[in-house]
Parts: sequence; C-alpha cells; structure tokens
Amino acid sequence: MPIVGQSTETTDWVSRFADEVIEESERRAPGKPVVVASGLSPSGPIHLGNLREVMTPHLVADEIRRRGRQVRHLISWDDYDRYRKVPQGIAGVDESWAEHIGKPLTSVPAPQGSAHPNWAEHFKAAMVESLAELGVEFDGISQTAQYTSGVYREQILHAVRHRGDIDAILDQYRTKKAPAKKQQQKPLDEAELEAAEGSGAAAEDDGSSGTAGYFPYKPYCGNCEKDLTTVTSYVDDTTELSYTCTACGFAETVRLNEFNRGKLVWKVDWPMRWAYEGVVFEPSGVDHSSPGSSFQVGGQIVGIFGGKQPIGPMYAFVGISGMAKMSSSKGGVPTPGDALKIMEPQILRWLYARRRPNQSFKIAFDQEIQRLYDEWDKLDAKVAEGSALPADVAAHSRAVGTAGAELPRTPRPLPYRTLASVADITAGEQEQALRILSELDPENPIATLDDARPRYDKAEAWINNHVPADQRTIVREEPDAELLKSLDEASQQSLRLLLDGLAQHWSLDGLTHLVYGVPKVQAGFSADATPKELPPEIKTAQRTFFALLYHLLVGRDTGPRLPTLLLAVGQDRVRALLGE
Repeated sequence: MPIVGQSTETTDWVSRFADEVIEESERRAPGKPVVVASGLSPSGPIHLGNLREVMTPHLVADEIRRRGRQVRHLISWDDYDRYRKVPQGIAGVDESWAEHIGKPLTSVPAPQGSAHPNWAEHFKAAMVESLAELGVEFDGISQTAQYTSGVYREQILHAVRHRGDIDAILDQYRTKKAPAKKQQQKPLDEAELEAAEGSGAAAEDDGSSGTAGYFPYKPYCGNCEKDLTTVTSYVDDTTELSYTCTACGFAETVRLNEFNRGKLVWKVDWPMRWAYEGVVFEPSGVDHSSPGSSFQVGGQIVGIFGGKQPIGPMYAFVGISGMAKMSSSKGGVPTPGDALKIMEPQILRWLYARRRPNQSFKIAFDQEIQRLYDEWDKLDAKVAEGSALPADVAAHSRAVGTAGAELPRTPRPLPYRTLASVADITAGEQEQALRILSELDPENPIATLDDARPRYDKAEAWINNHVPADQRTIVREEPDAELLKSLDEASQQSLRLLLDGLAQHWSLDGLTHLVYGVPKVQAGFSADATPKELPPEIKTAQRTFFALLYHLLVGRDTGPRLPTLLLAVGQDRVRALLGE
C-alpha cells in the first residue's frame, strides 16, 4: 500500500489530470499554489450527484499534494442565490415557505427544529459533516459573505462598465434553438434558471433588462429582500442605480460603488469568480455542456475580467439503485450523509475514484451493496498481496486515505453480507450478535463488537432502513412438524448428514463446507469435490437442499447465507427446528 504522501501509479485518470493541472498552473501562475474549485448550492439537500462536483477536484488536488505541491481546493457555497421553490418532502417545511421565494438562501428560515440560523446553513452543515468524514480538505467560500462585504465591488463595477461587451457575447446564443433538457447533476444557479420569472417587465436567463437596457447585476429589494427587481436606470459616471421591485412596489436609488445587496447574474458571476480566484481546474456537469450553457459562455466572458476558463472534464450522471426505498423525509434524493450511514467512507471514495468523470455509475442502497463490498474486499486482498493491477492500486490508495492521513478503518473487516445477516437475525441484540461473530473464526475470534465497527454499524443501518419488512429474516419459533413429517427418505438423509456434522463444522468456513458438501456426499462424491469434478445435477440438488433448510428455519425459499444463518440460530435451536 502506498505510504501517506506518496504519489500513486500514473495510470489512472486522476494522475493524468494532475499532470495537466500542474502544467497549466505553471503556465498561468508560476510558483503559486494550484487552485481547483467546486460550486455547491445549498438550496436543499446536497445529493450524491452533487458530490461528484467535489470529489473530482478533490482527488486531483490530493494527487497534487502527494507530489509535494501546494494546492487549494475552493468550494464556493452559492448561498446568495435566490430561493426558487419549496422542496417537497423535507421535514419541518411546509407551503408557508413559499413567501420567501426570491430571497437569498441565507435570508430564508431553516426548516423547523433546525439548529442552524438559516436555510443555506442548514443544508450546508450536513454536507460539511459528510466531507469531513470523507477526508475532503477544502477552503469554503460563502458567496453571501463575499457579496455583502463588498469583496466583489470592483468586479461588479467592471462588469457593469463592460455590459455592452457581455451583452454582445450573450447575444450570440440568444437566437439559437434551446437544447433538449438533460438529466441534471446539480441545479443551475437560481439566476440562470429563474431570472425570467423574477425580472418584472423583461429578462433573460443571462441578465436583467429594463429601461436601463441589459444589466448584468441583480439587486435584492431593500424592503422585501426579494430579487424580483428591475433596473430602471444607471449612470456610469456616478454609479447611480435605480430599481423597482415588482413584488412589493418598493423603489430606490443607490450608488453601486457602495451598495452590497445584490449579485451578478450567474453567467457573469461564475467567470468573474474564475478570474478573481485564479481557478485552474473545475469540472462541470452535463447541464453546463450544451451550446449557450454557462460553462461555454463563461469561457468567453472570463476574458473581460482578465482571466482564463478553467480546464476540467464534464462529469456524468450518478445513479442510485434502491432509491425507491429512500425516506422522503430528506427531500427524496439520497445525500452523502445517507450513503455514509450504510457504507464506510473508503467505499464511497472508491466509487468516485475508480470511474473517470465522464463515466456514469450507480450507488447501491439495495442488495447490490453486498456485492459491492465483496468486490472491495477482494481488491483489498489483492492490493495486500501485491497482485492488483496498477490502476486498481491507485484507486484503492485514493479510497483508503489522502496525502495527509489514512481514513479510520474497521479493525476486523468481516464480510458485509455476513454482518448484515447477523444484524438482521439478531434484530439489534448486541450480545447475540457478538456471540455469532465470535464463532465465525473460532481460532481467531473477535473480542468485542468494536472490532467489527464501523462496518457492523453500517450493515445494521442498511438492514434497518433499506431492507423491506417482508424481506427481513424471522426464525421459526417451533419446528414445521407437517413439513418434517412429509419428507421423503432422501430429504431425511440430507438433514441427518447435516445434523451429524454440525458440532465438528461449527464455524463459518466449516458450515460452508458442510452445507455444500451434503448433496455431494448423498450423490456418492467426496464433500471436497470441486465443481469441475461434479455433474450438473449436483447444483440442482444443492438448491433443493438449501430451499428445504430455509423453509424449516425461516419459512421461506431464501434468506441469508445458510452458514451465517445456522450460526445465528445457534446449534441447539437448529437441531430442534430440523427435527432432531
């Protein structure tokens, strides 16, 4: 395993981007720290698609740090965006929040019961907590703080002075046919999506229009705080700006060179920030890739501010399997926090590290999570023994730690599916769970559940929150006397072979050998015979035998892996339920 701070193999996408970013940074700002960036809007739950906006530059920045270079990963919190609509299914929020539509997100009350001062901080806090667990190092920038403190004043005045140049760039795209809508990874800035709703008499998605003509700046109303304003006049020499609010009728005249209650419209704001921060690398979602989109238009507008467009890939969609089972109390879309309840941070990092940004992938909240963990454990073993491919070693290294430190690991990473089965069968009884887990490997038993944590807790959370009640395992209280009485001689013999071997094989590996071996022995083969040595009928006999055991133990055709189930039920109870 690569040591902390060591550069990983140069065969993966992260290393290739790091090469390009370092070279470009040296061209633009020799000797200065490399700047990569992400942008997140805390307009609601920040979901797993949005996480790709952060993980892509994080992984590249981390590789640059491993090489001993200074790098800043900026996350711009777009918390000065307008509140567009009331999200559905969020606890503590009702339709009364509609009265705040048009206000900055930091001026909207947080959901009822929240400990945070406003809407933006409420949703930002959950993401910050998840990023800390994932080991993501970043510099957060509140756009509310930037705008209201006057940090961007010169940039705003510059944009207004060059509004004709900006208008000419935007005009190149206004007559083009709008592209078909694509699935979006991150919501576009509210100004881009909703400017037409909030500008009064006339507006476009690229800025405000009124009697003053095209204007790239949007004031928030001094009375109702909403951005439903129209600029009616502007005097360049004095920076005197007049606007009216179509929401409440308020009107005022201010001097823009001392006014801090408004923001540049999105297609101007984004490239302004590229130039202001010196951003070299920033990915963009598929929603920003079409002709006339903010990323493409920004590539031209950024020159007005004396900057260059960042390099960076378009990132593809992140899907969810099992999303239908997600609770709607969190807004209907799973967040990084939801994923981290059921999987260790290494696994979530790995999902984003092993796929190139333009490759889509799914995050499992259903049974697939067990297969995912099996795949991870196999990779972990291959890396440990030195047999993994270089690209897989690199992805693994990026998953288990950063340039600064390795992430905390489960001391005894037992198979996830085994832990899930134990959590399912024991229904939260920790003493029973410990008994079962300590019997998995009698020669090296775990001493406490802490040895299996946090993986055990993740598996238990998955069972409790994402497995439907009708798929949970309930062990029979009494033997199925009718079924036992109806068994033919061959079935009775298979149960006898199993029962006779229980004591000798009472471990996870031993019971695995036993349950798969019974049908082999019945057919006249050795219990150690490999699949290549056996006729196809043996597989059918094994399935029939397994189904019988499931019916006798849990009253269903299927269930948790039989060796785990047998350990969980306990030897005495197994004997009773199988009719001994």
